[in-house]
Amino acid sequence: MTSILGIETSCDETGVAVFDTRRGLLSEALFSQIALHAEHGGVVPELASRDHVRRLSGLVEQALAEAGVERADVIAYTAGPGLVGALMVGAAFATGLATAWNVGVIPVHHMEGHLLAPMLEPSPPAFPFVALLVSGGHTLLVAVEGLGRYRLLGESLDDAVGEAFDKTAKMLGLPYPGGPQLAALAAQGRADQYRFPRPMTDRPGMDFSFSGLKTAVRSRLPPPEDAQARADLAHAFQEAVTDTLTIKCARAIEVTGFSRLVVAGGVGANLRLRERLGTWCAEQGVGLYFPRQAFCTDNAAMMAYVGWQRRAEGRAAAEGIFATPRWSLMELAPPCPT
Repeated sequence: MTSILGIETSCDETGVAVFDTRRGLLSEALFSQIALHAEHGGVVPELASRDHVRRLSGLVEQALAEAGVERADVIAYTAGPGLVGALMVGAAFATGLATAWNVGVIPVHHMEGHLLAPMLEPSPPAFPFVALLVSGGHTLLVAVEGLGRYRLLGESLDDAVGEAFDKTAKMLGLPYPGGPQLAALAAQGRADQYRFPRPMTDRPGMDFSFSGLKTAVRSRLPPPEDAQARADLAHAFQEAVTDTLTIKCARAIEVTGFSRLVVAGGVGANLRLRERLGTWCAEQGVGLYFPRQAFCTDNAAMMAYVGWQRRAEGRAAAEGIFATPRWSLMELAPPCPT
């Protein structure tokens, strides 16, 4: 039996979790910095880093106490991609704590955490599957044949889908964080009042582009006082995004021949996207898997889980502090032979 302490500090959420290799997830603590960054209209990297420093020790104590353990056997931390200062806080803390405890430390890829987050659910997907990773900084379609066996099918050529949500929300005068606010406004909108393009769906391939959609929205912005028109526009934007993602996922399933689709990342919490993909998958007989809503956004439970998987498959503990703001998921190697 091994316990893994997971630490997540890639952006604006400080997360700590304890995962047990036999009993599963024992505890999970998270502090969101939304209130801290709201007055600035977005994440301020220096403020994010400082707040991670303030929160980490207390959250580790909380997670260990809730798990009923004094210390972990292994520490896994988010090493990238993300904000370099925020990553360094987690990396330095994890390395120092591992030295004090005399245990191993495993640097984890943030997007691999999102990719495998559905494995924490009671009915996890089996390999192979297609994964749609959608967040504020990433939009990826990946063929997943096993741990570390990833093949890029498509990615955004400009804005990530979460970034497009946030920028559109800002155009509509919605408060930070914009994505959830826009989704809530879209629920009040009427269909067929606006029509926006489904970018890059009229050509082969599985890449994405959302900057043109954002421009189309800007050209149709209604007056600020027309609340219903703003809701209608938000509705049309969300429909364009979810249609586009569904079309590209359908292509990925067809190309790979896989029968399972995993959707993860912050935008995976969008209820309309879940509904749209759910309808298509049910019609096609494709299994659809999401992490629970709380694990769509950044969290340490997925970091601890991936740390366990990588350690179990033979990855050696890291030496020194490793943190990198840019790190392609395709650079990850399959498990080392044991």
